Amino acid sequence: MLSHPTLEQLNHLGLAGMAEAFAEIEASSEVGRLTHPEWLGLLIDREVTHRRDKRLAARLRYAKLRHQAVVEDVDYQAPRGLDRTLFQKLCGGAFIAAHDNLILTGPTGVGKSWLASAIGHSACRDKRSVLYQRVSKLFANLATGRGDGRYARIMRTIGGASS
Repeated sequence: MLSHPTLEQLNHLGLAGMAEAFAEIEASSEVGRLTHPEWLGLLIDREVTHRRDKRLAARLRYAKLRHQAVVEDVDYQAPRGLDRTLFQKLCGGAFIAAHDNLILTGPTGVGKSWLASAIGHSACRDKRSVLYQRVSKLFANLATGRGDGRYARIMRTIGGASS
């Protein structure tokens, strides 16, 4: 079997994950030991993973999170009074499904933005759209949007993140 035309066809069909896996499997020493169903299974698994990762990366780009924070890195020992149970519940996204709002308050430097980014990242992993904005920037954008005709577009952008 010629690998070059197969790789071209996989890429032409938009199956970049499969093409990458095909090249790796073919180059490995395990190639002779794999049955056809195993080969196909590996290719499909890689394509599914590639697409899932690509969609997550797109959601994270759209979210414009301020920090590269993930829930697993939260330090519950820090003296900020963070309730682990409540934070884990927020990361579950039930408040998003209920169309509730979340406002994080506290003194400067306790990590509100970082925690918001961690919750946003968790929501992105749960296949939800997120848009991170500081309240001051949001209100400024809305005020200028009313004046220059962008208000409807800004509202659609905000609404698109909550769907």
